Amino acid sequence: MLSILLAAASPAMAQVEVKDAWMRATVNQQKATGAFMSLTAASNMRVVEVSSPVAGVAEIHEMMQVDNVMRMRPLNALELPAGKTVELKPGGSHVMLHDLKQPIKEGDVVPVTLVLEGGDGKRTSVEVKVAVRAVNAMPGKQH
Repeated sequence: MLSILLAAASPAMAQVEVKDAWMRATVNQQKATGAFMSLTAASNMRVVEVSSPVAGVAEIHEMMQVDNVMRMRPLNALELPAGKTVELKPGGSHVMLHDLKQPIKEGDVVPVTLVLEGGDGKRTSVEVKVAVRAVNAMPGKQH
């Protein structure tokens, strides 16, 4: 289990706890993958931006069922209510990495930067080290 306690750089930002950060490994020619984790903020904040050096584009996405069809769409921000764990997981909200610059292999550790915005509007960036798992080694329901 990869657990990281991220302390904010500015006094205005509260701590964010990141647990179980993992990402799906890719196959040759695959240009996108998802990253998943649990986030718990001590005070209300939002994830307003994500990035990773392995991807040309990184976004927070949500999946929802519309007319019996699963649809995915980018979010402008992901709310992190104080004290509540927000799970980024397959079939729900997650980090989507597009335009991958290289294959993502099982055993790799990929840096993903989350830009957090507190209730006062101040932003802080935190880097999460995300463990890459093979498709058949992923926890939970397979998609």
